[in-house]
Amino acid sequence: MSESTFEIIIDEEFRFLLPQLDEETFRLLEENILEYGCRDPLVLWDGVLIDGYNRYRICKHHNIPFRTVNMEFDSREEVLIWIISNQVSRRNLTPIQLSHFRGLHFNADKKLHGSSDRFCASSPKAHFEPLGAGSTATRLAEHYKVSRETIKRNAKLAETLTAIGEISPDIKRKILHGEIQISKSRLEALSSAPKEEIEAVALEMEAGEFIGRAPRNSKQPKDSVGGGSGAGNSGAALDSALPEIRRLSTIISDFAADFNTMFLKLNSGDSAELKPVLRAYIDKLEELYRDI
Repeated sequence: MSESTFEIIIDEEFRFLLPQLDEETFRLLEENILEYGCRDPLVLWDGVLIDGYNRYRICKHHNIPFRTVNMEFDSREEVLIWIISNQVSRRNLTPIQLSHFRGLHFNADKKLHGSSDRFCASSPKAHFEPLGAGSTATRLAEHYKVSRETIKRNAKLAETLTAIGEISPDIKRKILHGEIQISKSRLEALSSAPKEEIEAVALEMEAGEFIGRAPRNSKQPKDSVGGGSGAGNSGAALDSALPEIRRLSTIISDFAADFNTMFLKLNSGDSAELKPVLRAYIDKLEELYRDI
């Protein structure tokens, strides 16, 4: 641990994961540092700041000395996972922020351990080892206490937000802070959309023209063409609901496929594994309900 005598590097990808505090919390932190100094060291990786962004801003602004501690990692992915783990354990995150972090964790972990989707037991970093062996989705599902399907959906959401962030970092920030309303299922669906479609959505948001979801129970005006059938509006409404319908269909299909096996276990008295399976399906339905 040492006093900083060099210029600290700010990496924008990492900085985005170290969110700025709201005005009141930042003011209280600033008053504390002005009175007592910067007591906690900033954490660096090869000169790059990976923890303590708000403290660094305050110290630089008021010319207050601070200490640094260096951590060793073999790749950006390991740094990313370390930052995510810190943020998830420290902060009260909104559902979309938590989904974003889980998705980033999954994608970084996949890059680290390759396309085989197996855990690398020889990893020298102790903070990765508690996740245990098995597929990436399974390990992270156990780590975050959610289903494997949730982790995979979160990965798609994170991919879309990364693509939106490349177009407009401010729009990405507003989505994560709830300033722009868009359902998680819509973000997940956009992960497989053409780049042009994602860009169009981001530009609509930037222009304030994006409509995330029609109001509940809203009455659509009848189409004056074709006898007022309203077919065009019905088609648009159905199209906007398709991601949720597809997810519900998948949940029901998965449950139906497992039902016979569960029924046999229940009849044979071997029901110990049923509760976690049923809990996973309930979690999926509750998450879908929140998104609709």
